[in-house]
Amino acid sequence: MADTMSAARAMWTMFEPVHDVTYFAPEALSAFAEAGLRGYWRGYFAGRAAPLGGTRAAVVAASFYNFAPAFVARAIPGVWDLVTPQDAIAVRETGAAAALRRLLGGREAEAAKAADLLWRAVADLDFAGRALSAANSELPPSGDPLTRLWQATTLLREHRGDGHFAALAAADIDGCEAVVLRCAKDAKDAKDTKVMSRELIQPVRGWTDEQWAAAAARLTERGLTGADGTVTAAGRAVHDAVEAATDQAAARPWTRMGAAGLAEVADVLLPLAQACAASLPAVIPVGRVQPTRP
Repeated sequence: MADTMSAARAMWTMFEPVHDVTYFAPEALSAFAEAGLRGYWRGYFAGRAAPLGGTRAAVVAASFYNFAPAFVARAIPGVWDLVTPQDAIAVRETGAAAALRRLLGGREAEAAKAADLLWRAVADLDFAGRALSAANSELPPSGDPLTRLWQATTLLREHRGDGHFAALAAADIDGCEAVVLRCAKDAKDAKDTKVMSRELIQPVRGWTDEQWAAAAARLTERGLTGADGTVTAAGRAVHDAVEAATDQAAARPWTRMGAAGLAEVADVLLPLAQACAASLPAVIPVGRVQPTRP
């Protein structure tokens, strides 16, 4: 089981950076602005929520899990007056493909092979209980290799995310508590050089100071964080158990692929992931992503 989960985690470090260009690459951001979605969060929420259809804020907040509902409601459902879900999907894919065209120029053949291999992995995904990834799975694959690569990484990323949120819910960790606990863990691990800090994550998840303080108090009451705001041994155990459950829930396609299949996909995907990761900020809201082979 440890080897299986290690493979699932390693594969995440390779497909996550390819997906993440949609949040940080200038081509992706300008595509939303040119479509009339000015302001970062309109594009973010419209693009990511679009596969769910023109849905309400409560559904998006539930699907994204660790965003404050009031923060989501600033964009949803109003953004659907500016763009249809179908157009938001097209704009998001166009921007991501343009970013990959710049980052992976000259590697189109490798990108096409990586896309083919990842779509084979996608065929083994189970979407029961995973609303966001199920919605993405119904989108038609593109004929463009770079778009197909991005689509596959996006589907794998949202599938893993759905499993992660289920693991958090099973551990009785709500959305605000999840980010507070992660910041507490990283503060303990990194001492004065935090990886995931409150200063980074609170503004981009929309929790108020009062909500953050209340979540921190609940974690301390449960013995998961100490009075100094850093994680306790019990808190680290809960965090590690959630991560292990996330890996296990994401392991099926990589288990079925076998060692030879994993090596094949890693050989072609790793350099592409490294090129994408190099274009991202050093620390992003999912942490520090360093592409690693299984």
